[in-house]
Amino acid sequence: MKRVGFTMQLKPGNEAEYKARHDAIWPELSHELAARGVRDYSIFLDEATGVLFAFQRLTEPNTADELPDTAIMKKWWDHMADLMEVNPDNSPVVKPLTEVFHFD
Repeated sequence: MKRVGFTMQLKPGNEAEYKARHDAIWPELSHELAARGVRDYSIFLDEATGVLFAFQRLTEPNTADELPDTAIMKKWWDHMADLMEVNPDNSPVVKPLTEVFHFD
């Protein structure tokens, strides 16, 4: 499996709501993520800075790069846009990270 890490930025004061919305993630979104090969997906919050660190494993092969084209992903972005820094299409501003160490 391929490991992927990236950061996003939460707007101040939205920590509890961000967690609440993810605690109630829509079943159809969970299904779409799994169908596209996303596994072991976690998001961590640095409470001091509002930086969100996301980690996921992708199956080989996967179609995760097609997620932004799906209606459910666009609907989720719209649902989350008020809580975080976003692009004009409401997708989160994502900063990919380079893996520099891994230990199993």
